[in-house]
Amino acid sequence: YQRRVHGETSKMDETYDVVVCGTGLKECILSGILSVAGKKVLHIDRNDYYGGASASLTPLAKVYEHFKRADKPSDAFGRGRDWNVDLIPKFIMANGMLVKMLVHTDVTRYLEFKSVDGSYVWKKGGKIYKVPVTETEALSTSLMGLFEKRRFRNFLIWVHNFNPADQSTWKGNDPSKDNMAAVFEKFGLDSNTADFTGHALALYRDDSYLQQPFLETIRRIKLYSESVARYGNSPYLYPLYGLGELPQAFARLSAIYGGTYMLNRPIQEIVYDEAGHVAGVKSENEVAKTRIVIGDPSYFPDKVKKVGQVIRAICIMNHPIPSTSDSASCQIIIPGNQCGRRNDVYIGQVSATHHVASEGKFIVICSTTVETAKPEAELQVAFDTIGPVLERFISVDDLFEPIDDGKSSGIFITSSYDATSHFETTCDDIIAVYERVTGEPLDLSKLPKAAEQQE
Repeated sequence: YQRRVHGETSKMDETYDVVVCGTGLKECILSGILSVAGKKVLHIDRNDYYGGASASLTPLAKVYEHFKRADKPSDAFGRGRDWNVDLIPKFIMANGMLVKMLVHTDVTRYLEFKSVDGSYVWKKGGKIYKVPVTETEALSTSLMGLFEKRRFRNFLIWVHNFNPADQSTWKGNDPSKDNMAAVFEKFGLDSNTADFTGHALALYRDDSYLQQPFLETIRRIKLYSESVARYGNSPYLYPLYGLGELPQAFARLSAIYGGTYMLNRPIQEIVYDEAGHVAGVKSENEVAKTRIVIGDPSYFPDKVKKVGQVIRAICIMNHPIPSTSDSASCQIIIPGNQCGRRNDVYIGQVSATHHVASEGKFIVICSTTVETAKPEAELQVAFDTIGPVLERFISVDDLFEPIDDGKSSGIFITSSYDATSHFETTCDDIIAVYERVTGEPLDLSKLPKAAEQQE
Protein backbone atom coordinates (compact mmCIF):
# COMPACT_ATOMS: atom_id res chain seq x y z
CA TYR A 1 0.00 0.00 0.00
CA GLN A 2 2.99 2.31 -0.29
CA ARG A 3 1.85 5.42 -2.10
CA ARG A 4 -1.35 3.71 -3.05
CA VAL A 5 -3.25 5.46 -5.80
CA HIS A 6 -6.56 3.78 -6.49
CA GLY A 7 -7.38 3.82 -10.18
CA GLU A 8 -5.02 4.77 -13.00
CA THR A 9 -6.28 8.29 -13.58
CA SER A 10 -6.46 9.41 -9.94
CA LYS A 11 -4.19 12.25 -9.07
CA MET A 12 -3.93 15.18 -6.78
CA ASP A 13 -5.42 17.99 -8.88
CA GLU A 14 -9.04 16.89 -8.84
CA THR A 15 -12.03 17.91 -6.76
CA TYR A 16 -12.83 15.77 -3.72
CA ASP A 17 -15.68 15.83 -1.20
CA VAL A 18 -13.16 15.31 1.61
CA VAL A 19 -9.36 15.36 1.91
CA VAL A 20 -7.98 13.54 4.95
CA CYS A 21 -4.47 14.36 6.22
CA GLY A 22 -2.64 11.68 8.19
CA THR A 23 -3.29 7.93 8.38
CA GLY A 24 -3.71 7.59 12.14
CA LEU A 25 -6.47 5.27 13.30
CA LYS A 26 -9.04 8.06 13.77
CA GLU A 27 -8.38 9.48 10.31
CA CYS A 28 -8.53 6.04 8.63
CA ILE A 29 -11.82 5.13 10.30
CA LEU A 30 -13.31 8.49 9.30
CA SER A 31 -12.14 8.16 5.68
CA GLY A 32 -13.43 4.57 5.57
CA ILE A 33 -16.85 5.49 6.94
CA LEU A 34 -17.15 8.62 4.76
CA SER A 35 -16.20 6.56 1.67
CA VAL A 36 -18.87 3.97 2.53
CA ALA A 37 -21.33 6.86 2.94
CA GLY A 38 -20.66 7.80 -0.71
CA LYS A 39 -18.13 10.63 -0.34
CA LYS A 40 -15.21 10.98 -2.76
CA VAL A 41 -12.18 10.89 -0.44
CA LEU A 42 -8.48 11.65 -0.95
CA HIS A 43 -6.30 10.46 1.92
CA ILE A 44 -2.70 11.68 2.12
CA ASP A 45 0.14 11.27 4.62
CA ARG A 46 3.56 12.91 4.81
CA ASN A 47 5.03 9.61 6.07
CA ASP A 48 5.79 6.57 3.94
CA TYR A 49 3.97 4.30 6.41
CA TYR A 50 0.44 4.02 7.81
CA GLY A 51 -0.58 4.92 11.33
CA GLY A 52 0.89 8.35 12.11
CA ALA A 53 1.23 8.69 15.89
CA SER A 54 -0.64 5.39 16.36
CA ALA A 55 1.68 3.27 14.18
CA SER A 56 3.02 -0.21 14.99
CA LEU A 57 6.78 -0.54 14.56
CA THR A 58 8.45 -3.64 13.15
CA PRO A 59 11.14 -5.02 13.24
CA LEU A 60 12.23 -4.31 16.82
CA ALA A 61 15.21 -2.24 15.62
CA LYS A 62 12.69 0.35 14.32
CA VAL A 63 11.59 0.96 17.93
CA TYR A 64 15.19 1.77 18.90
CA GLU A 65 15.43 4.14 15.90
CA HIS A 66 12.11 5.80 16.75
CA PHE A 67 13.29 6.56 20.28
CA LYS A 68 16.66 7.79 18.88
CA ARG A 69 18.67 5.09 20.59
CA ALA A 70 22.22 4.51 19.38
CA ASP A 71 22.25 0.83 20.39
CA LYS A 72 20.53 -2.14 18.72
CA PRO A 73 18.22 -4.81 20.20
CA SER A 74 20.07 -7.62 21.96
CA ASP A 75 20.06 -11.12 20.44
CA ALA A 76 18.16 -12.26 23.53
CA PHE A 77 15.06 -10.59 22.04
CA GLY A 78 14.90 -13.14 19.24
CA ARG A 79 13.99 -12.30 15.63
CA GLY A 80 13.31 -8.61 15.06
CA ARG A 81 10.45 -9.45 12.68
CA ASP A 82 8.54 -11.23 15.46
CA TRP A 83 7.92 -7.84 17.06
CA ASN A 84 5.08 -5.40 16.27
CA VAL A 85 5.32 -2.66 18.86
CA ASP A 86 2.38 -0.24 19.09
CA LEU A 87 3.36 3.34 19.92
CA ILE A 88 -0.10 3.98 21.39
CA PRO A 89 -1.46 0.59 22.42
CA LYS A 90 -5.11 0.35 23.38
CA PHE A 91 -7.49 -2.55 23.91
CA ILE A 92 -10.81 -2.83 22.11
CA MET A 93 -14.03 -3.23 24.09
CA ALA A 94 -15.68 -6.40 22.72
CA ASN A 95 -19.15 -4.85 22.59
CA GLY A 96 -18.00 -1.27 22.10
CA MET A 97 -18.35 1.24 19.29
CA LEU A 98 -15.11 0.31 17.50
CA VAL A 99 -16.19 -3.33 17.12
CA LYS A 100 -19.56 -2.14 15.80
CA MET A 101 -17.70 0.01 13.23
CA LEU A 102 -15.42 -2.92 12.31
CA VAL A 103 -18.28 -5.39 11.93
CA HIS A 104 -20.63 -3.03 10.11
CA THR A 105 -18.02 -1.96 7.57
CA ASP A 106 -16.84 -5.57 7.20
CA VAL A 107 -13.28 -4.52 8.04
CA THR A 108 -13.18 -7.64 10.21
CA ARG A 109 -12.41 -9.66 7.08
CA TYR A 110 -8.89 -8.16 7.07
CA LEU A 111 -8.22 -8.70 10.77
CA GLU A 112 -8.01 -11.41 13.36
CA PHE A 113 -8.68 -10.67 17.00
CA LYS A 114 -7.91 -12.51 20.17
CA SER A 115 -9.41 -11.73 23.54
CA VAL A 116 -7.28 -10.27 26.33
CA ASP A 117 -6.80 -12.69 29.24
CA GLY A 118 -7.59 -10.52 32.22
CA SER A 119 -8.82 -7.16 33.50
CA TYR A 120 -7.50 -6.00 36.88
CA VAL A 121 -7.74 -3.08 39.27
CA TRP A 122 -5.07 -1.84 41.70
CA LYS A 123 -5.95 -1.06 45.29
CA LYS A 124 -4.22 1.14 47.86
CA GLY A 125 -1.46 -0.94 49.40
CA GLY A 126 -0.24 -2.22 46.03
CA LYS A 127 -2.33 -5.35 45.46
CA ILE A 128 -4.14 -6.05 42.19
CA TYR A 129 -7.49 -7.79 41.89
CA LYS A 130 -9.48 -9.20 38.97
CA VAL A 131 -12.28 -6.74 38.19
CA PRO A 132 -15.49 -8.39 39.42
CA VAL A 133 -18.44 -7.81 37.12
CA THR A 134 -20.85 -10.72 37.63
CA GLU A 135 -22.92 -11.37 40.73
CA THR A 136 -20.88 -14.51 41.45
CA GLU A 137 -17.58 -12.60 41.18
CA ALA A 138 -19.00 -9.87 43.41
CA LEU A 139 -19.48 -12.43 46.18
CA SER A 140 -16.14 -14.21 45.69
CA THR A 141 -13.78 -11.24 45.18
CA SER A 142 -11.25 -10.35 47.87
CA LEU A 143 -11.36 -6.72 46.69
CA MET A 144 -13.86 -5.91 49.44
CA GLY A 145 -15.18 -7.24 52.76
CA LEU A 146 -18.16 -9.53 53.24
CA PHE A 147 -20.91 -6.95 53.80
CA GLU A 148 -19.58 -4.67 51.05
CA LYS A 149 -19.67 -7.63 48.63
CA ARG A 150 -23.38 -8.07 49.27
CA ARG A 151 -24.06 -4.37 48.78
CA PHE A 152 -22.01 -4.39 45.58
CA ARG A 153 -23.88 -7.47 44.33
CA ASN A 154 -27.21 -5.69 44.95
CA PHE A 155 -25.87 -2.71 43.01
CA LEU A 156 -24.86 -4.94 40.05
CA ILE A 157 -28.28 -6.62 39.99
CA TRP A 158 -29.92 -3.16 39.93
CA VAL A 159 -27.63 -2.03 37.08
CA HIS A 160 -28.33 -5.20 35.11
CA ASN A 161 -32.13 -4.78 35.44
CA PHE A 162 -32.22 -1.00 35.01
CA ASN A 163 -34.33 0.19 32.09
CA PRO A 164 -34.80 3.97 31.59
CA ALA A 165 -38.23 3.29 30.03
CA ASP A 166 -39.51 1.19 32.94
CA GLN A 167 -39.87 3.08 36.23
CA SER A 168 -40.33 -0.13 38.21
CA THR A 169 -36.62 -0.89 37.59
CA TRP A 170 -35.45 2.48 38.92
CA LYS A 171 -35.93 1.47 42.56
CA GLY A 172 -36.31 5.09 43.65
CA ASN A 173 -33.34 6.43 41.66
CA ASP A 174 -34.39 9.07 39.15
CA PRO A 175 -32.11 9.16 36.03
CA SER A 176 -33.00 12.77 35.25
CA LYS A 177 -32.31 14.07 38.78
CA ASP A 178 -29.97 11.79 40.73
CA ASN A 179 -26.21 11.85 40.21
CA MET A 180 -23.90 8.86 40.55
CA ALA A 181 -22.64 9.90 44.00
CA ALA A 182 -26.25 9.68 45.26
CA VAL A 183 -26.63 6.19 43.78
CA PHE A 184 -23.44 4.93 45.47
CA GLU A 185 -24.70 6.41 48.71
CA LYS A 186 -28.11 4.77 48.34
CA PHE A 187 -26.50 1.34 47.93
CA GLY A 188 -24.15 2.06 50.85
CA LEU A 189 -21.02 1.51 48.73
CA ASP A 190 -17.75 2.82 50.23
CA SER A 191 -15.29 5.09 48.41
CA ASN A 192 -13.00 2.21 47.35
CA THR A 193 -15.89 0.35 45.70
CA ALA A 194 -17.06 3.59 44.07
CA ASP A 195 -13.50 4.17 42.80
CA PHE A 196 -13.20 0.78 41.23
CA THR A 197 -16.74 0.92 39.77
CA GLY A 198 -16.23 4.34 38.21
CA HIS A 199 -12.70 3.77 36.92
CA ALA A 200 -12.29 0.02 36.20
CA LEU A 201 -15.87 -0.79 35.12
CA ALA A 202 -17.26 2.50 33.77
CA LEU A 203 -13.74 3.55 32.65
CA TYR A 204 -13.98 7.19 33.71
CA ARG A 205 -10.66 9.03 33.84
CA ASP A 206 -11.52 11.34 36.74
CA ASP A 207 -14.30 11.79 39.31
CA SER A 208 -16.42 14.43 37.58
CA TYR A 209 -18.91 11.66 36.67
CA LEU A 210 -19.99 11.49 40.34
CA GLN A 211 -21.83 14.82 39.95
CA GLN A 212 -23.42 13.87 36.59
CA PRO A 213 -26.79 12.11 36.10
CA PHE A 214 -26.18 8.39 36.62
CA LEU A 215 -27.60 7.08 33.32
CA GLU A 216 -24.31 7.31 31.41
CA THR A 217 -22.46 5.40 34.16
CA ILE A 218 -25.09 2.63 34.01
CA ARG A 219 -24.64 2.45 30.22
CA ARG A 220 -20.88 2.12 30.62
CA ILE A 221 -21.06 -0.63 33.26
CA LYS A 222 -23.52 -2.54 31.07
CA LEU A 223 -21.16 -2.18 28.10
CA TYR A 224 -18.33 -3.63 30.20
CA SER A 225 -20.37 -6.59 31.45
CA GLU A 226 -21.86 -7.32 27.99
CA SER A 227 -18.33 -7.25 26.57
CA VAL A 228 -17.12 -9.75 29.19
CA ALA A 229 -20.13 -11.95 28.45
CA ARG A 230 -19.06 -12.21 24.79
CA TYR A 231 -15.66 -13.78 25.36
CA GLY A 232 -15.27 -14.74 29.00
CA ASN A 233 -12.22 -13.53 30.87
CA SER A 234 -12.09 -9.83 30.05
CA PRO A 235 -14.10 -7.34 28.00
CA TYR A 236 -11.15 -6.56 25.74
CA LEU A 237 -9.92 -7.70 22.32
CA TYR A 238 -6.63 -7.01 20.58
CA PRO A 239 -5.73 -7.64 16.92
CA LEU A 240 -3.09 -10.22 16.02
CA TYR A 241 0.06 -8.40 14.82
CA GLY A 242 -0.92 -5.26 16.72
CA LEU A 243 -2.99 -2.15 16.12
CA GLY A 244 -1.08 -1.12 13.00
CA GLU A 245 -3.38 -3.52 11.15
CA LEU A 246 -6.42 -1.35 11.93
CA PRO A 247 -5.61 1.82 9.94
CA GLN A 248 -4.55 -0.31 6.95
CA ALA A 249 -7.79 -2.30 7.09
CA PHE A 250 -9.89 0.88 7.00
CA ALA A 251 -7.63 2.18 4.20
CA ARG A 252 -8.49 -0.93 2.16
CA LEU A 253 -12.17 -0.33 2.90
CA SER A 254 -11.92 3.26 1.65
CA ALA A 255 -10.14 2.05 -1.53
CA ILE A 256 -12.93 -0.47 -2.26
CA TYR A 257 -15.34 2.48 -2.26
CA GLY A 258 -13.17 4.51 -4.62
CA GLY A 259 -11.08 6.37 -2.04
CA THR A 260 -7.61 7.48 -3.16
CA TYR A 261 -4.60 6.96 -0.88
CA MET A 262 -1.22 8.66 -1.26
CA LEU A 263 1.61 8.09 1.19
CA ASN A 264 4.88 10.02 1.29
CA ARG A 265 3.16 13.27 0.23
CA PRO A 266 4.37 16.25 2.26
CA ILE A 267 1.69 18.93 2.50
CA GLN A 268 2.96 22.34 1.35
CA GLU A 269 -0.06 24.39 2.35
CA ILE A 270 -3.76 24.45 3.01
CA VAL A 271 -5.41 26.72 0.44
CA TYR A 272 -8.23 29.07 1.58
CA ASP A 273 -10.73 31.22 -0.32
CA GLU A 274 -11.29 34.95 0.38
CA ALA A 275 -13.83 34.13 3.11
CA GLY A 276 -11.27 32.05 5.01
CA HIS A 277 -12.91 28.73 4.14
CA VAL A 278 -10.73 25.85 2.99
CA ALA A 279 -10.55 25.47 -0.79
CA GLY A 280 -7.87 22.81 -1.22
CA VAL A 281 -4.70 21.04 -0.09
CA LYS A 282 -1.41 21.62 -1.94
CA SER A 283 1.24 18.91 -2.19
CA GLU A 284 4.15 18.63 -4.65
CA ASN A 285 2.78 21.70 -6.45
CA GLU A 286 -0.61 20.11 -7.14
CA VAL A 287 -3.83 21.20 -5.43
CA ALA A 288 -6.60 18.82 -4.47
CA LYS A 289 -9.71 20.98 -4.41
CA THR A 290 -12.12 20.40 -1.54
CA ARG A 291 -14.42 22.15 0.93
CA ILE A 292 -13.73 19.70 3.78
CA VAL A 293 -10.39 18.71 5.29
CA ILE A 294 -9.97 16.28 8.20
CA GLY A 295 -6.64 15.72 9.90
CA ASP A 296 -4.65 15.07 13.05
CA PRO A 297 -3.21 17.99 15.09
CA SER A 298 0.30 17.65 13.61
CA TYR A 299 -0.97 18.99 10.26
CA PHE A 300 -2.59 22.12 11.75
CA PRO A 301 -0.33 23.53 14.50
CA ASP A 302 -2.04 26.95 14.28
CA LYS A 303 -5.53 25.50 14.78
CA VAL A 304 -4.97 23.43 17.94
CA LYS A 305 -4.29 24.15 21.60
CA LYS A 306 -2.19 22.14 24.03
CA VAL A 307 -4.36 20.76 26.84
CA GLY A 308 -1.83 18.61 28.68
CA GLN A 309 0.70 15.83 28.25
CA VAL A 310 0.69 12.06 28.38
CA ILE A 311 3.64 9.89 29.38
CA ARG A 312 3.97 6.36 28.00
CA ALA A 313 6.61 3.78 28.88
CA ILE A 314 6.97 0.78 26.57
CA CYS A 315 8.62 -1.96 28.64
CA ILE A 316 10.01 -5.27 27.37
CA MET A 317 10.00 -8.05 29.95
CA ASN A 318 10.76 -11.77 30.10
CA HIS A 319 7.92 -12.54 32.52
CA PRO A 320 4.20 -11.75 32.80
CA ILE A 321 3.07 -9.13 35.33
CA PRO A 322 3.00 -10.72 38.83
CA SER A 323 -0.39 -11.58 40.40
CA THR A 324 -2.16 -11.83 37.02
CA SER A 325 -2.29 -15.68 37.01
CA ASP A 326 0.54 -15.64 34.43
CA SER A 327 -1.71 -13.87 31.91
CA ALA A 328 -0.28 -13.58 28.41
CA SER A 329 -2.26 -10.33 28.09
CA CYS A 330 -4.08 -8.11 30.55
CA GLN A 331 -5.08 -4.60 31.54
CA ILE A 332 -4.59 -3.07 34.98
CA ILE A 333 -6.19 0.23 35.96
CA ILE A 334 -4.76 2.12 38.94
CA PRO A 335 -7.45 4.63 39.98
CA GLY A 336 -5.92 8.04 40.77
CA ASN A 337 -7.52 8.18 44.23
CA GLN A 338 -5.91 4.88 45.16
CA CYS A 339 -2.37 6.15 44.50
CA GLY A 340 -2.71 9.81 45.49
CA ARG A 341 -3.18 11.25 41.98
CA ARG A 342 -5.87 13.11 40.06
CA ASN A 343 -5.50 10.92 36.96
CA ASP A 344 -5.57 7.16 36.64
CA VAL A 345 -2.49 5.14 35.65
CA TYR A 346 -2.98 2.46 32.96
CA ILE A 347 -1.02 -0.73 32.36
CA GLY A 348 -1.54 -2.95 29.30
CA GLN A 349 0.34 -6.18 28.58
CA VAL A 350 0.54 -8.16 25.33
CA SER A 351 2.89 -10.93 24.18
CA ALA A 352 3.63 -13.62 21.59
CA THR A 353 0.05 -14.90 21.75
CA HIS A 354 -0.98 -11.77 19.82
CA HIS A 355 2.08 -12.07 17.51
CA VAL A 356 3.57 -8.81 18.73
CA ALA A 357 6.63 -10.13 20.59
CA SER A 358 9.01 -13.09 20.34
CA GLU A 359 8.26 -16.24 22.32
CA GLY A 360 8.72 -15.81 26.08
CA LYS A 361 8.78 -11.99 25.90
CA PHE A 362 6.12 -9.51 27.00
CA ILE A 363 5.42 -5.90 26.01
CA VAL A 364 3.97 -3.83 28.84
CA ILE A 365 2.85 -0.25 28.34
CA CYS A 366 2.38 2.06 31.30
CA SER A 367 0.71 5.42 30.73
CA THR A 368 -0.87 8.35 32.51
CA THR A 369 -1.74 12.02 32.13
CA VAL A 370 1.20 14.15 33.30
CA GLU A 371 0.60 16.14 36.52
CA THR A 372 4.10 17.21 37.61
CA ALA A 373 7.47 18.35 36.26
CA LYS A 374 8.80 14.80 36.75
CA PRO A 375 6.57 12.65 34.55
CA GLU A 376 8.68 9.48 34.82
CA ALA A 377 8.30 9.43 38.60
CA GLU A 378 4.51 9.49 38.10
CA LEU A 379 4.72 6.02 36.55
CA GLN A 380 6.69 4.57 39.49
CA VAL A 381 3.52 2.96 40.88
CA ALA A 382 3.16 1.11 37.56
CA PHE A 383 6.85 0.12 37.44
CA ASP A 384 6.55 -1.28 40.97
CA THR A 385 3.52 -3.31 39.87
CA ILE A 386 4.96 -4.89 36.71
CA GLY A 387 8.31 -6.09 38.10
CA PRO A 388 11.79 -6.14 36.48
CA VAL A 389 12.13 -4.96 32.86
CA LEU A 390 14.79 -5.73 30.22
CA GLU A 391 14.25 -2.55 28.24
CA ARG A 392 12.22 0.64 28.60
CA PHE A 393 11.31 3.31 26.03
CA ILE A 394 9.74 6.49 27.41
CA SER A 395 7.87 9.23 25.55
CA VAL A 396 6.16 12.36 26.81
CA ASP A 397 3.71 13.67 24.22
CA ASP A 398 1.70 16.88 24.14
CA LEU A 399 -2.07 16.48 24.01
CA PHE A 400 -3.76 18.76 21.48
CA GLU A 401 -7.38 19.65 20.83
CA PRO A 402 -8.82 21.81 18.03
CA ILE A 403 -9.46 25.44 19.00
CA ASP A 404 -12.89 25.40 17.30
CA ASP A 405 -15.42 23.00 15.79
CA GLY A 406 -14.11 23.61 12.26
CA LYS A 407 -17.46 24.55 10.76
CA SER A 408 -16.46 28.08 9.67
CA SER A 409 -13.18 27.02 8.02
CA GLY A 410 -14.05 23.49 6.87
CA ILE A 411 -10.99 22.14 8.76
CA PHE A 412 -11.97 19.36 11.16
CA ILE A 413 -9.24 18.21 13.52
CA THR A 414 -9.11 15.10 15.68
CA SER A 415 -7.76 15.23 19.25
CA SER A 416 -4.49 13.60 20.33
CA TYR A 417 -4.67 10.07 21.76
CA ASP A 418 -5.11 10.13 25.53
CA ALA A 419 -3.50 7.97 28.24
CA THR A 420 -6.32 5.40 28.44
CA SER A 421 -5.52 1.78 27.58
CA HIS A 422 -8.80 1.22 25.72
CA PHE A 423 -10.52 2.72 22.66
CA GLU A 424 -13.72 4.17 24.11
CA THR A 425 -12.54 7.82 24.17
CA THR A 426 -11.03 7.41 20.67
CA CYS A 427 -14.45 6.36 19.35
CA ASP A 428 -16.14 9.30 21.09
CA ASP A 429 -13.85 11.65 19.16
CA ILE A 430 -14.45 9.86 15.82
CA ILE A 431 -18.22 10.14 16.33
CA ALA A 432 -17.93 13.84 17.30
CA VAL A 433 -15.80 14.70 14.24
CA TYR A 434 -18.15 12.77 11.91
CA GLU A 435 -21.07 14.76 13.29
CA ARG A 436 -19.24 18.09 12.85
CA VAL A 437 -18.30 17.19 9.25
CA THR A 438 -21.66 15.85 8.08
CA GLY A 439 -24.01 17.76 10.37
CA GLU A 440 -25.71 14.55 11.47
CA PRO A 441 -24.98 11.87 14.08
CA LEU A 442 -23.15 8.72 12.98
CA ASP A 443 -25.83 6.09 12.50
CA LEU A 444 -24.13 2.88 11.38
CA SER A 445 -27.46 1.30 10.52
CA LYS A 446 -27.94 3.89 7.75
CA LEU A 447 -24.61 3.10 6.07
CA PRO A 448 -24.69 0.48 3.33
CA LYS A 449 -23.17 -2.81 4.46
CA ALA A 450 -19.67 -3.18 3.01
CA ALA A 451 -20.49 -6.77 2.05
CA GLU A 452 -22.91 -5.39 -0.55
CA GLN A 453 -19.94 -4.01 -2.46
CA GLN A 454 -17.60 -6.19 -4.45
CA GLU A 455 -13.87 -5.69 -4.39
